[in-house]
Amino acid sequence: MQPTQPLLPESARRVAAWCVVVLLVTGVGAVGVWLCVTFKTAVTPVLLAILGTALLGPLHRRLVAMRLNRSLAAGLTCVAVVAVVGGATYIVVSALVETGDQILASLRLAATDLAEHLGAAGTSLDDMAQNAKELLGKFGGTAASGLITGLSVVGEMTAVAVLALLLIFFFLRDSDKAAGTLRSLAPGSTGDTAEAVARRAFEAVEGFMRGTTFIALIDALLITVGLLVLRVPGAVGLGALVFVGAYIPYLGAFISGAVAVLVALADRGVVIALWALGVVLAVQVLEGHVLQPVIQSRTVQMHPAVVMIAITAGASVAGVLGMLLAVPLTAAVFGVIGEMRRGEYERH
Repeated sequence: MQPTQPLLPESARRVAAWCVVVLLVTGVGAVGVWLCVTFKTAVTPVLLAILGTALLGPLHRRLVAMRLNRSLAAGLTCVAVVAVVGGATYIVVSALVETGDQILASLRLAATDLAEHLGAAGTSLDDMAQNAKELLGKFGGTAASGLITGLSVVGEMTAVAVLALLLIFFFLRDSDKAAGTLRSLAPGSTGDTAEAVARRAFEAVEGFMRGTTFIALIDALLITVGLLVLRVPGAVGLGALVFVGAYIPYLGAFISGAVAVLVALADRGVVIALWALGVVLAVQVLEGHVLQPVIQSRTVQMHPAVVMIAITAGASVAGVLGMLLAVPLTAAVFGVIGEMRRGEYERH
């Protein structure tokens, strides 16, 4: 009896099998994203707490190694975070309050100069003022609702921050029980694999957060010193913006650097603005060619195109928060893939 010939060649069947796998993974991922968006009020503090735990884990382990109680060590770590963040916020706000009037006056002067140039092309400053007055009259009725919305957003952000801080405390305190809990939840004999994959994902996030924080600190210090030398107003506040923006690779550095250059242009003129641009570009070159390869050489390496796609996807899903979380979550995914490939290689 003749053996039955397959309807499709082997290569076509392999492609079909991979398509099924891709569709299944995409479907699971889409459901996961939908659940995260639907329950974002609960998911957001958890994700932020995971990032905070990854960043503060080394400090907590050092305190535990000094024979401190795990609860006490976690509490001291959280208190240190509150002190550092509160002190930095106070310094930045004080600097911005002291130089805020000067920055606003400089930006107002730059806007006037721009309006005069536009006036030469047929648009006068009076026309712009009249248009602005009409816009204010048109949308002024929504000011109260906008204020209420802003206050609600601030309240929600405060609640998320407090909840994330509490979760960081519990995650740090009970981190030694995480492996046992994961093993108990894993089905059958997959406990070792699940623990290895989860550990590798967390190590990737931990390495990314630690390296990014160190790089952000160096970038902020260098740019702050450069802006202070150039006597740009609000240099400390702009340096703080650079530090925060560094957690959003590429795009954050571009935005914070552009703001610094615009402030320099408004207050000090074109020449100083060009010098400020040179400082920002020099720091970015130092980061891209020295700091990133040296500091993050032991973390998950991702192609810049992958990073940009992750940032774009995060922004489309959850705005600024999505941009902040996209890269470390992608690093965790790459860590999981690397661990699975390594396990597969060891089995063969």
